[in-house]
Amino acid sequence: MQYGTTITTDLSFDDAVERTRAALTEQGFGVLTEIDVQATMKKKLDKDLEPQVILGACNPDLAFQALQAEPGIGLLLPCNVVVRRDNDRTLVSALDPQMMVSLPGKPELQPVADDAARRLRAALDTVAAAPSDA
Repeated sequence: MQYGTTITTDLSFDDAVERTRAALTEQGFGVLTEIDVQATMKKKLDKDLEPQVILGACNPDLAFQALQAEPGIGLLLPCNVVVRRDNDRTLVSALDPQMMVSLPGKPELQPVADDAARRLRAALDTVAAAPSDA
């Protein structure tokens, strides 16, 4: 089961995080949460990982529409976007909003999921097209 979309970029990790935040903002998303996975694993488990951050992105209009159609959909919100380093490249992944339709089996969520998917894809495309400074 594919549950997300990923792009690969030559941007540094920090640049990719910055550009991902900006691209999400351009698409009407705010970042409600940010989890520094690398720092958390080091602090809690004393384990090393490559840099990775989970951004909890939310478009308030879309979230409101989804909650009106299915009050329990909050379990699938916000839309998580992950930026992580993988050797010499940076990956940016977004959860597929179609999961909001398929998991609860609510077809009335389809227009919301389609809009969210379009916006997240546009954000990823913006990051992918960003020139690296290297």
